[in-house]
Amino acid sequence: MKLATYKDGSRDGQLVVVSRDLSTAHFANGIAGRLQLVLDDWNFLSPQLQDLYTTLNQGKARHAFAFEPAKCMAPLPRAYGWLQAEAWPTLAQRVQGAEAPAEPVLLQGASDDFLGPCDDAWFGSAAWQIDFGAGLAAITGDVGMGASAEQGLDGVRLLMLANLWRLRGLAPLAHALPAAAFAPVAVTPDELGEAWAGGRVQLPLSVTAAGRKLGVCEAGAGMAWHFGQLIAQAAKTRNLRAGCVLGAGPLSDPDTRHGVACLAEKRALEATQHGEPRSPWLQLGDTVKLEMKGRDGETVFGPLAQRVTGPGMAAEERDADAGTDSVEAGDAAPAGVPSTDSAPGADA
Repeated sequence: MKLATYKDGSRDGQLVVVSRDLSTAHFANGIAGRLQLVLDDWNFLSPQLQDLYTTLNQGKARHAFAFEPAKCMAPLPRAYGWLQAEAWPTLAQRVQGAEAPAEPVLLQGASDDFLGPCDDAWFGSAAWQIDFGAGLAAITGDVGMGASAEQGLDGVRLLMLANLWRLRGLAPLAHALPAAAFAPVAVTPDELGEAWAGGRVQLPLSVTAAGRKLGVCEAGAGMAWHFGQLIAQAAKTRNLRAGCVLGAGPLSDPDTRHGVACLAEKRALEATQHGEPRSPWLQLGDTVKLEMKGRDGETVFGPLAQRVTGPGMAAEERDADAGTDSVEAGDAAPAGVPSTDSAPGADA
């Protein structure tokens, strides 16, 4: 099933069930008003949501309405825990020249104010070296301390598409990890069918930033540790409670012809080819767009599109930027991916 959270003026929003094609939705308040309640009592409440989901897909839900991603908060607007894993070691190898670690590295981030799919991302200065990171995230049920990788995988309740913002010019690390953002819809793993294999999402992720397509990266390629292993690592010395969110990313496709999922990797590849980075960090007014489509060509999580805003950017300037930065995720060829002369965007 597919779930989202509509804005209603509260911190936690209103839970809605969304049709498979993301065309319609239905409020779930007759079952649970917010997603955390479902996660706390998953075995009892999720089958009821599944029944509503089936009815909605059959076109028989009496109070269905058109689904609007712009009205969505993050599927789980605030969580009991947020951990970010670096599951693609090629990223650290390319950006930092580091060797692949023996086990996944986990970073603790703030979980009390996640951003929705169309929320502006506000930063205090463009000099902070604003970067994004296209990745995936899992929402867990209760996972006990010392859980195995298999138990960790069993603990995955929902999957999400994430934008893992990173301020590359700031230290300490706590300041460099601002609130993450999420596409409008969270999905149960079975919704992915054969694309959910080995604890990995085996689908391409389209990445566009500042009007330029940076790549269509294979999410399963190069993911050294699957979600079960990442969750087991997180639970090594503590219990994870229902509603813990574990992000994996940014993606780093071993095949650079597919592009990149963050600017840090793009700049590192440019430095290797040209002797110096050529792509700037994000500037105020730039937009980041992420989307993942299934093998049937339909969007899985819905589109994520965020503008970078900051001090001195008036509302009318933000509106103007929204009107001019209209390149869709599939409109342009990948840009700025250093490889051979025949690779897409090799000289961008």
